[in-house]
Amino acid sequence: MRKRLAIFCTFASMATMPLCAQVADSILLENVVVTGTRHEVDVRHLPMTVTTLSHEQLSEHHRSSILTTLNEQVPGLFTTSRGMMGYGVSNGSAGAFTMRGVGGSSPNAGMLVLIDGVPQYAGIFGHAIADACQTMMAERVEVLRGPASALYGSNAMGGVVNIVTRQMKQDGSKSEAQLSAGSYGTVQTEWVQRLRKGKFSSIVGLNYGRTDGHRANNEFEQYTGFVKFGYDLSPHWRAMADVDVTHFDASNPGEEANSLIDNDQRVTRGMASVNLTNHYEASSGAVCAYYNWGHHDVNDGYNVGGTPRTSHYMHDDLMAGVSAYQSFPLFTGNRTTLGVDWTHFGGRAWNEDCVTHAESLIADKTEDELAAYVNIDQQVTDWMSLNAALRVDYHTQVGTEWVPQGGLAFHLPNEIELKAVVSKGFRNPTIREMYMFPPQNPDLKPERTLNYEVAYKQTLLDGNLHVGANLFYISGENLIMLLRENGKPLNTNIDEVENCGLELSADYRLSSHWQLNANYSLLHMEYPVIAAPEHKAYLGAHTRYGSFSLSTGLQYVAGLHTSVGDKGTEEEFLLWNLTANYRVSPFLTFFAKGENLLAQRYEVNYGFPMPKATFMGGVKLEW
Repeated sequence: MRKRLAIFCTFASMATMPLCAQVADSILLENVVVTGTRHEVDVRHLPMTVTTLSHEQLSEHHRSSILTTLNEQVPGLFTTSRGMMGYGVSNGSAGAFTMRGVGGSSPNAGMLVLIDGVPQYAGIFGHAIADACQTMMAERVEVLRGPASALYGSNAMGGVVNIVTRQMKQDGSKSEAQLSAGSYGTVQTEWVQRLRKGKFSSIVGLNYGRTDGHRANNEFEQYTGFVKFGYDLSPHWRAMADVDVTHFDASNPGEEANSLIDNDQRVTRGMASVNLTNHYEASSGAVCAYYNWGHHDVNDGYNVGGTPRTSHYMHDDLMAGVSAYQSFPLFTGNRTTLGVDWTHFGGRAWNEDCVTHAESLIADKTEDELAAYVNIDQQVTDWMSLNAALRVDYHTQVGTEWVPQGGLAFHLPNEIELKAVVSKGFRNPTIREMYMFPPQNPDLKPERTLNYEVAYKQTLLDGNLHVGANLFYISGENLIMLLRENGKPLNTNIDEVENCGLELSADYRLSSHWQLNANYSLLHMEYPVIAAPEHKAYLGAHTRYGSFSLSTGLQYVAGLHTSVGDKGTEEEFLLWNLTANYRVSPFLTFFAKGENLLAQRYEVNYGFPMPKATFMGGVKLEW
C-alpha cells in the first residue's frame, strides 16, 4: 500500500509543480441544478451536496458509459466493473453503485438513477441497468451525495444520479459521430444529431459497441437508440416526449477459479415518457408520465465438465408512473414545492424449457407506491438559507414511511459556503427479495438510514480555485441480508449501518491552457460492505495548446472489499489513464487513449480480474 501511495504522490507532484507558475484566468462553473429540489435552483442555496459533470467532462475520455467518469470525479461514489465494456445483469454482473458505503452489489438498489428526473430501474429487481447509462445522451449528470428520499422516495437511500439529456438552445442543427477500436476486438460507435427550429427541438442518438473481452466467454455487444422531441407551447409552457431502447447480448465467464460456459444474457430495456413543464419568474412545475419495460433471457450456464442447463430464466418487467410538482412563493424569499408521485411496478418471471418452451412460473407480481411531499426553501437573510422537506410514502406491501429532511446553507464573506443537513433515506424491499427464489420473505421491512453532514466550500484566487470538504455520519437499520433459518436461506432485516467519513475536492484553473482537479474520500464502516473502498483518490490534469489536447488521471483505491465475512478479501490498486486529441479541422478530431497504463492486476468484482493496459483509437466528426 505504501509503495502505491508513494507512486500516486510522485505523479501528483510531477503534474502540479511545473504548472503552478502558469498565470491563472477566471473559470466559469455551472451553478444551476435541478436534482436537489426538482425545480432549477442555484446549488449554493442548497444544504445538500450536488456534484455536476458537464458533457465535456463526461466525453473527454471518449467512453460510451458515464460510470467510469463518475467513479473518478465524484467523491464518495464507487461503481463496479468487470471488463473494458459491458456490465451485464444477474450473477457476476457489475455496475453496482455505492455512495458513502450505502448501496451495494446485491440487489444494487440503494442508489437511484434518474433520466431527466424519471426513475430508471427494473420493476422486479429494483435496480438500475448500468448499460443504459450512456454518455451520448447526457448534457450533464448531477449526483446528489447523500440520502434524497424526501424528494425521490425509495432507492434514494444513498443518493441520486440524475442524467440530464442533451439540449439544443439555438436554431440550427448539430451532428456528432464517433468511431473507435482497440484492445480485445473492442469497437465503439455513436452518432448524435440535435436540431432546433423555432418552437420545435429534437435529439436523435444511436450507439453500437462490442468487445471480445479479455477472458474466454466474455463477449459483449450492445445497441442503443434514443429519441427526444420538444415543442414550446408558449413562452412559459413546453411539451416533451422521449423514447430510449437498449439491447445487449452479454456472456459471463464466471469467477476465474470457477469459470462458466454458456452463461449468456439477452436483455432488452426500454423507457418512454411524456411531460409538460412550465417556467415563470417565481414559479415552475411539471407533470410527467413514464413507462419503463424490459425482457431478460438468461442462461445461467454450467461449470467445465458439467451439464448444460435445460431451461432459461426469463422475465418481463415494467415500471409505470406519474409524477407532478409545482413550486411557488408563499412570501418574500420563499420557494415552496408541492409534489405527488405514483409508481406501478413489477412483472412476471419464469423458467422456460429449451426444447419444449414449457414455462414454470417463478413469480407474477406487481406493487404500487403513492407519495406526496412538500419541500420549502427559504432565504432567511442575505447570508442564510433554510431547507425543510417532508414526504409520506405508501407502499402496498410494506405500508407507510415518513421521510423528513432539514438543513441550512450559509453564504459568508470571501466566497465561503457552509452547509449542514440531516436527511433520512429508505429503500423498500424489492419484488425479488419478497417473492422470488428460496430466500424470499414477504414480511421484510424497509431499509432506513439517517445522514448527518456538514460541508465547506470556497472560491479563491479570483475564481480560479474551488475547494470543498464534507464530513458525514450515517446510521441505519433493517438492512436486508441473506441468512439461514432452520437450515434454509431467508432474506432477513438484521444488519445495521454505521458509516462516517471525509470527502475533499478541488478544481484549479492555472491558465487558459492548464486545469487540474482532485478529490479524495475516506470512509470508515463499522460493518464493511462490498464495493465501498476505505480510500479513493483521484488527480486529473487537462491541457490544450492550439489543436492538441491531453487529459490524464490517476486513481488510487485501497480497502475495497470484494467479499466480506471471515474470509473477506480487500483490493488496492493505482490506475493511470491518458487521452490525447488532435483537432485536424473544425469537423475532424483524431484521438487515442490508454487505460490502466501501469498494468495493474486488480479486481472490483470478486473473482473477475480486470484487464491490464488497454488501448483505443478513433475519430470524431462534428458538423
